[in-house]
Amino acid sequence: MSSSYLIIVTLAMAGVTFITRALPVLIPKKLLDTPWLHRLNESLPLSVMVLLILTSLSYKDISTNTSVHSGELQLLMAQIGALLLVLFIYHISRQLLVSMIAGIAAINGLLWVFSNLFG
Repeated sequence: MSSSYLIIVTLAMAGVTFITRALPVLIPKKLLDTPWLHRLNESLPLSVMVLLILTSLSYKDISTNTSVHSGELQLLMAQIGALLLVLFIYHISRQLLVSMIAGIAAINGLLWVFSNLFG
């Protein structure tokens, strides 16, 4: 990669970041007070978090029953359990940080439990 390419990419990222930050100021207040935008604002954090977690699930080659793939199955089960816990805690508390910390603790705890039970 050339230095000019890196400069152009950096400027493009800075421009996109600036536009997304400046857009709420540029949009008229009348449009920002619509009910559908408020509903979107309430549901978007959970939706984004679920999409990020679902795309990070590792579910490749778990269809075979060999012992080599049992670690991958344990990881998938731990990820799904942590995902359910994160969704439950976020639904109750509406606190992203609390639910993320609980999810990190849950995945590590479930991996430890599964490795002791099945490993």
